[in-house]
Amino acid sequence: MEIVSTAFENGNSMPVKYAKKGDNIPPPLKFENVPENTKSLALIVDDPGGPLITFVHWVVWNIPPNIAEISKGANITYPQGKNSFRKQGYLGPCPPYGKHNYFFKLYALDVMLDLNQGATKKKIVKAMSGHIIAEAQLMGTFQK
Repeated sequence: MEIVSTAFENGNSMPVKYAKKGDNIPPPLKFENVPENTKSLALIVDDPGGPLITFVHWVVWNIPPNIAEISKGANITYPQGKNSFRKQGYLGPCPPYGKHNYFFKLYALDVMLDLNQGATKKKIVKAMSGHIIAEAQLMGTFQK
């Protein structure tokens, strides 16, 4: 399974339009080679470079496995959790200093997750435990 973006290549800088100080919209993402027995997809975007915590930028789950992409700035109709600003939805890169790494982690699951809208990353990770069929990762960087 793979996750790619037409906005930036793995390991390269993300355009400012996807950052908090830009348009603060999710970049376009494509999901490839999703396993046939997948019941749902989950997406977690985070930045482990914080001084005290891994900063959560976006969590989305129960994405149908036949969804091949999320378009740039798409109106997401799948359940979304809270980011580290305790707001539901996407929060673009906003590093306090230096260059940070932003990990877009895609998970193929053998179940639909029974979680309420606004769930935390911790709850989502716990609910996914034992149900991950495959995973893929895309990393973009951003610097103020």
